[in-house]
Amino acid sequence: MTNSQHLVPDPPHPDPDPDLDAALRPGPVDVDLTNDLTGRVAVVTGGASGIGAAIAGALAARGARVAVLDVRADASVAAADDLPGDGHLGVACDVTDQDSVEAAVARVVAAAGRVDVLVNCAGIVALAPAEYLGPDAWARTLDVNLTGTHRVTQAVGRHMLAAGYGRVVTIASQAAHVGIDGHAAYCASKAGVLGLTRVLALEWGRRGVTVNTVSPTVVLTALGRSAWANEAGVRHQDEIPTGRFATPAEIAAAVLFLVGRSAGMVNGADLRVDGGFTIR
Repeated sequence: MTNSQHLVPDPPHPDPDPDLDAALRPGPVDVDLTNDLTGRVAVVTGGASGIGAAIAGALAARGARVAVLDVRADASVAAADDLPGDGHLGVACDVTDQDSVEAAVARVVAAAGRVDVLVNCAGIVALAPAEYLGPDAWARTLDVNLTGTHRVTQAVGRHMLAAGYGRVVTIASQAAHVGIDGHAAYCASKAGVLGLTRVLALEWGRRGVTVNTVSPTVVLTALGRSAWANEAGVRHQDEIPTGRFATPAEIAAAVLFLVGRSAGMVNGADLRVDGGFTIR
């Protein structure tokens, strides 16, 4: 008896029910793979430096009109002025202050008419062993990284929902997935961002707004270099399967995919740009 005699034939495929087939919602006929954002309006919090500045620059280079939100008013204006293209805005915004958030979003909508893309990049880190981490450091970290993300996303999201379209991406972290020494508040805040994102993706996806996160490893910004250019950094780098840390441009590239037209079916996902660190 040959092996072929043991094969089980595929079951017959019934013809689709015409009525039910007509009820299936079609997706786009063509998917735009160019990441062209011409005509889109994007908001980037923490956009005056580091990862946020790289993301703002990438969005502007693809044609978006970018509003750089940063707690430092002068820095936000200077960063917006440096972006390629015209019409960019620099807006002061303290993500820990509800009135500041509402005013910043209102200013962007008044100037640009809408917001199509939001990238939450504002964040801080307070390092200490868990038993010594002070209550102020804990509260401040959660207020900026988690509650601040909620404040801005809620304020912008209302406009996106009214328009029936939006892309929200929040910069989370590998620390959302694994424990890291001295990062109790940071890990908690970034894990919270993942939970918030899943709920927003569930509630808003059917209304035209997708919500996702990007989780980087250490990124070689000026701040990243100052924190990790030491023996601990060299050891941590060696723990990453790709053998190095990430660059700001690599995080911006991940964001560009998630905010583009080709990512309409990516919702509630976390894109890890960590060189494989969290696969262990």
